[in-house]
Amino acid sequence: MAVARLLRGGCCCHRRLLSSAVSSRPTVERGERQESAGLGFSPPAHSRNDWIGPPDRHSNLRPVIFYVPPEESPLERRLREARQEAQAYDQCFWARHNRAFCQEKEEFIYSRLKAKGLEMRDETGQKATLNAEEMADFYKDFLSKNFRKHMQYNRDWYKRNFTITFLMGQVALARALRCLRWKKKNVGN
Repeated sequence: MAVARLLRGGCCCHRRLLSSAVSSRPTVERGERQESAGLGFSPPAHSRNDWIGPPDRHSNLRPVIFYVPPEESPLERRLREARQEAQAYDQCFWARHNRAFCQEKEEFIYSRLKAKGLEMRDETGQKATLNAEEMADFYKDFLSKNFRKHMQYNRDWYKRNFTITFLMGQVALARALRCLRWKKKNVGN
């Protein structure tokens, strides 16, 4: 499973979020909601929809708690699991990326201030900053240095979303056929 590979590959972020998607035994009974896993919000028990939570403090992405319908078909389950894996991958990537960005930004500011002979805090205790032109140098360098990572992320993102879209089409077709069979059965009676 892709989520298990993310965990083995060293991604330590959002282990609680990923735990329900990784385990081999179902953590949710059909018709119930997956555990909020410490996300800071919990949808009401009677809800029959996916719930989107507040932005994560590391990745800035809004986590989703997926509803598991009582009669979830194997195809619907594959779709839900693909969506969960995509969410876990995105959360992990952006949390790592944002941490690296903040750390490198602080190091850049510190080195530039030190080169100017300034301290991290001015005489009033305020955090010293650089002007927009100096920060533009950092942003340009950071994006250049991480270009390959972003390209790989985009490729993976498109692959995952193509798979999800394909599964959504299959689920919609299966539901339409199920509805037609039901109508045909009831009309014949």
